[in-house]
Amino acid sequence: MPEPAPHIDLTDPELYSHGDPFAQWKWLRANDPVHWHEPAELPGFWSLTRYHDIRTAYRDADTFSSAQGILLRPTEHGADPGGGRTLALTDAPRHKQLRGLVDGWFAVRSVRALESEMQGIARGVVNTALERGNCDFVADVAARIPLYVICKMMGVPESDWEYLYDLTSQAFAAGDPPTRRFAHLNILGYFETLQAEKAEDPGDDLVSALATAEVEGERLSPDDIILNCDNLLVGGTENTRIAAAGGMLALLERPEQWQAVRDDRGLLASTVEEVLRWTSTATHIMRTAVRPTEIHGQRIEAGDKVVLWLPSANRDESVFTDPGVFDVRRTPNRHLALGFGEHFCLGSMLAKVELRLLYGELLSRGVHIELDGQPKLLDSIVVNGPEAMPVRIKSA
Repeated sequence: MPEPAPHIDLTDPELYSHGDPFAQWKWLRANDPVHWHEPAELPGFWSLTRYHDIRTAYRDADTFSSAQGILLRPTEHGADPGGGRTLALTDAPRHKQLRGLVDGWFAVRSVRALESEMQGIARGVVNTALERGNCDFVADVAARIPLYVICKMMGVPESDWEYLYDLTSQAFAAGDPPTRRFAHLNILGYFETLQAEKAEDPGDDLVSALATAEVEGERLSPDDIILNCDNLLVGGTENTRIAAAGGMLALLERPEQWQAVRDDRGLLASTVEEVLRWTSTATHIMRTAVRPTEIHGQRIEAGDKVVLWLPSANRDESVFTDPGVFDVRRTPNRHLALGFGEHFCLGSMLAKVELRLLYGELLSRGVHIELDGQPKLLDSIVVNGPEAMPVRIKSA
């Protein structure tokens, strides 16, 4: 007998902070893998919850377009201003052209060349946390490493790192919407100035690469450069921040798993992959069908919104053994936390190295961490995981 249907509303932000979205996703995978959500504040859309359906949609860029936005947004807000202009919100051939401008910065060789500097950043962040003794692991540890690293890659002067840290903290916070918008406008304003400076006096950095690049013989417009800078800053910080904190929370709640990595540092690579699968911090990615198609007998029309629920894919029982178990030894681990196909995360290697260096720094120095209060989870349908995580941290 089919399991009774739970109330399905994946658009409620509080579901991710105080509810159990996995119960809804599990039922949908088993009973309604192509589920229609009626329009309300958000437009109507189809939900895909099975691993193979989501991976197939990722691969079929000819049917499922990114150019009309990759996140659900209220209908009254209109089209995403980055549509067709930023890496994340473009289709072929422009997507490949834009990606080619910055791809080399995120290649394995480039990331490895930066690793010693990234190690220094991780060490400095952990030192500061140890000096404090009590801190918010999200804000004081997990947020700072990816932000400092991407700022360095983008050519942001070190004297401005804390300024951008404050702005991104406000922009990513789940609090007052006007405060978030104001912070985001200030981030755009900062990059407006920086890209103009780099266009006049380029250096060896990402912003200079964008400010001096040409696509089909034409320079990118200043607005396109600013939007792509914003995209790189957000993409290079937000999900890694939440994954680092969410992974640490999973390890603190399962001390035997943390001890296993402590005993065998060779498990760090598989630990990072399991952290990415387990946290799946990008809750959803949206596509727009540009031609009719059919999935499991359900017809999807051109213009329909299709939402891919990544945490659901990464707990799919048909793909992962014991998907509800956090296992640092899990292999294989072909999760979709970083996307798939031509939109596979540009900074995937960078994110993995940042996580490995952070956890490795804590392990090699025998740092003891314990929760010092209840973690607060994000109220968001876009990203999920800890918003705040008070801890006590000390050297062993």
